[in-house]
Amino acid sequence: MATKAIDPQSIRNVTLIGDPADTTRLLHRLHGSAHPGPELRWSADRADHTIRLSEVSSHAPIPILQRAIRVADSVIAIVNAAETNAPRLETILQIADDHQVARLCLVTALDDPTANFPRCLRTIADTRGAIPLTLQLPLGTGTAFEGVIDLLPLWALEPLAAEIYGPHWKSAEHGYHALIRTLTEDTTDSTEPTLDHLHRRIRSLTRLGDVVPILCSATPRSNDTAPLLDAIVRYLPSPLNVCQPEHALDY
Repeated sequence: MATKAIDPQSIRNVTLIGDPADTTRLLHRLHGSAHPGPELRWSADRADHTIRLSEVSSHAPIPILQRAIRVADSVIAIVNAAETNAPRLETILQIADDHQVARLCLVTALDDPTANFPRCLRTIADTRGAIPLTLQLPLGTGTAFEGVIDLLPLWALEPLAAEIYGPHWKSAEHGYHALIRTLTEDTTDSTEPTLDHLHRRIRSLTRLGDVVPILCSATPRSNDTAPLLDAIVRYLPSPLNVCQPEHALDY
């Protein structure tokens, strides 16, 4: 039986970088299995995609990190919200910026008593390179952590959002308007952007290395990985959209 050809535009090669326990846990959650394979299938926006995942320890020697990032199509940096100091995160983002590798950050451990989401954002913002683009906000942190708010769909929920999100609505509204300002500040179109337009804008800015999308992980007890998988296929580049001569030299 002939093997069905895979459209290269539908492929996402993604390198997860973080503490080994965090990357392994995330791989298991994404695959929904205790024995994850090298790739998985995901459908979004009426298209099927193949996501190929690999992992690299953030504790690896700097030369190993440099090579892993340099030859990567894209990187997901796993950020532990409970860590008070994250020098390796800064190193990872700087190397990715140096080699023009698209990156995305996933903030974890938001249910830890010492979790500090604003501190994570400051660390990313203070690192030379792309602007952090917060796509999700945590509903509280530590013992008060209740879940995650997706900011992009808020425009459709705005009439009811204050009732839905209660005490979290003000911060969600502020985050949403800050997100829209960042995405539209270089455009002259004054009309309200559609969700599809915002997705395309984020993808373009991420590929150019101008922004780093920020997502929040639900608790380890939750298997809701759809927002992360959607972000991977919507915002990270296919192999055809990666223009790095280092790839040809290193493989």
